[in-house]
Parts: sequence; structure tokens; C-alpha cells
Amino acid sequence: MSPDECPNCGVDLPAKARACPECGACPDTGWADEAQYESTQLPEEEFDYDDFVSREFGQGGRPRGSQLHWFWVVAAILLILFFLTHAW
Repeated sequence: MSPDECPNCGVDLPAKARACPECGACPDTGWADEAQYESTQLPEEEFDYDDFVSREFGQGGRPRGSQLHWFWVVAAILLILFFLTHAW
């Protein structure tokens, strides 16, 4: 028999629910006394932030977005010059 409220996420459960409609908990994974949780089987390892940064972003330098910034600055200057020369 299912409880009135999901012990995992707290949502009210419908009568005779086989699993929580919100989080998916069921008697096998969460609300039975004999429920067994399976491991995620992810390796336990230390996170090396410096290694992550070097792999993701390389050895430094300027981000590519800054080149796009200069494009818009030059485009704006050209538009201003165009309107100034044609306004006279």
C-alpha cells in the first residue's frame, strides 16, 4: 500500500499509486522499509579544477567573443560615418 505523501519529495500521492508521479519513487526505491538503493556506479575520484580549466579553455588567451565585440564597434563607427556624410 502506498503512503499518502511521497517520503522522497513530499508530493501528495493518488490512492493506490505504484510510484510517485513527481519524482518516480516507488516501494522498490523509496517508500518501503526494505527498499534498496542502487549506486550510480560512478568512480570516486578527486576533482582537479586546474586540470579541468586547462582542458576546457586551453592555455589562456582571449576568448573568441571579444573578436565579435570589435566587429560591432567597427560596424557602428562605419554607420555613424555613413550617416554623417550623407546628412550634408
